[in-house]
Amino acid sequence: MRNILQFLSFAALLIMITLQGCSSPEGRLSKGEPAPSEYYSLDDYDSVEKIDSHVHVETRDSTFINQAIRDNFKLLTINYDDVNEPPPMEIQQAFAIYQLEQFPGRINYATTISIREFNTDNWIAKTLDYIKNSIANGAKAVKIYKVIGMSLRDKKGKIVMIDNPRFDSIFDYLEKNNIPVVGHLGEPRNCWLPADKMTIKGDASYFTSQPEYHMYLHPDMPSFEDQIRARDNMLAKHPKLIFVGAHLGSLEWNVDSLAARLDRFPNMAVDMAARIDHFELQAKDNWQKVHDFLLKYSDRLLYATDIVVSEKSDPAGSAKSAHERWTNDWKFFTSDEKMKSTQFDGDFSGLRLPKEAIENIYSRNAHKWLGIF
Repeated sequence: MRNILQFLSFAALLIMITLQGCSSPEGRLSKGEPAPSEYYSLDDYDSVEKIDSHVHVETRDSTFINQAIRDNFKLLTINYDDVNEPPPMEIQQAFAIYQLEQFPGRINYATTISIREFNTDNWIAKTLDYIKNSIANGAKAVKIYKVIGMSLRDKKGKIVMIDNPRFDSIFDYLEKNNIPVVGHLGEPRNCWLPADKMTIKGDASYFTSQPEYHMYLHPDMPSFEDQIRARDNMLAKHPKLIFVGAHLGSLEWNVDSLAARLDRFPNMAVDMAARIDHFELQAKDNWQKVHDFLLKYSDRLLYATDIVVSEKSDPAGSAKSAHERWTNDWKFFTSDEKMKSTQFDGDFSGLRLPKEAIENIYSRNAHKWLGIF
């Protein structure tokens, strides 16, 4: 009898140790949570192939790309066109093509469209010609930029939204030819809030210093809801369009709202560029909801940062900053450690996503949605 009791006590101890080793941040094994062997660790960072699906390489310098190689990252550099933010898209494309030639298989690019001649009769034809030329030069997607809906005006001076019929020919062509769209439409919801109500310190700093872009100060401009509604209308008109919403589809503030769009539009995915801190903020208050959202929609989320490297950048400093950002994000997604952010007060726990979700987010979805690498 004594031997049996000793055996049962030892077995119970082993079970307790096992449960403690695969617990959630609260120390409990979540329902359906994979065994520990199905997780990556911080030590796996270097060995796992990763893709940053949203960067801006606007230089011939190779320091940043070499850092990406050391960190086992591939890159998608994205062109955009904004008269207020040089260089123009033609120069960005030249940088992209140059880097493609220097680092084949390591970097790819998304082209964009210009709205400079939007109100001219030949704008559609010229835009389609530019897209076709870009695709012939290796572009894998087309970026649609926030100037549509925020500064572009028609002949009557009215703001042009993305569901304007004038864009239909462009989207019809992209839809027919299975060319993905990376759409940055609107801005974070903070843009429409007073600075002292914004949830992210970086947003408050940026919009305070750039009041012309702070929509709270411009009630005559389209609202946040107007931006999302126009984007949704466009997707409804083009149900077969492959669409990756940049910056969490401008629905960064609430995973429930983002989930509703992903459920409604099966051809929509989103990248995380410059919005991971919003996941962290929501995880601070409701870890389980954010964890479960990323687990459920792991096949619709692309890892991305929005890192910009230009001719004016300090190459070594940019490389160091990129490495720190990439490793910090890896820690958030793969571990359950307590973390802090410079963007808001308080701490939060890493999400500790299983390997399959990590592989979806960090590489498979870039293959699936953007056809890269």
